[in-house]
Order: sequence, then C-alpha cells, then structure tokens
Amino acid sequence: MLTIRLTRVGTKKRPCYRVVVIESRAPRDGRYVELLGYYHPRVDPEVLKIDYERVSYWASKGARLSDTVRSLIARHPAPPPGTEASESVPEVAVLPPVVVADGPPDTDGDETQVTP
Repeated sequence: MLTIRLTRVGTKKRPCYRVVVIESRAPRDGRYVELLGYYHPRVDPEVLKIDYERVSYWASKGARLSDTVRSLIARHPAPPPGTEASESVPEVAVLPPVVVADGPPDTDGDETQVTP
C-alpha cells in the first residue's frame, strides 16, 4: 500500500522534510515513488510547498495521507486556481526618469563628469 508521508533531510538539529509517495513498509528515508514537495519547519513562517494536483492524483489511486501530512495540508490550503501562474511572473515597476544635473544637455556626446 502506498502512503504520502514525510522523509527527513537536512543536517543534525536542522530538519527539513520532503513530502513523498512511498511504500508504507519502507523505511522513513527509504526509496520513494515520487517527490511531491517539501516542508521547512524552522523558518518563520514555516514553508510548505506541495503539488496539490499530484497529491489528489495519488489519493485517488489509493495512497493514504499520513496524519502529519494531512494536518500540514489543512494548515496550508491549496491556493485558488490561476494564482500560481501569476506568482511566477515578476511585476515590473515603472520608475520615473532620473535627472542627473540641472543644466544644458551635453551635445557633443562625450561623457562629462560633474564636479561640485
């Protein structure tokens, strides 16, 4: 039977976890079927990044969610559809033109240094 649960990665006393689909009898950090996301509990606020579509796919195929994964998903619900695509596109700020010095424009094309 398949289970969606956490596997521990990271160094000693600095845990990070991966959310994986794994055989239920496999060891905690054993070979997994698919990596679905990650969970970083030590940052503020805690970070949970999961592919919710793949979680629902594996759940429909009979994989069971562990209690921990179920509570994490309840605390961090899936974003509404269409918002993930807009998050990946950075917003470009339009800045006003910069005025360097008050005076006549340089007509000969050479770069000049302004001395105070």
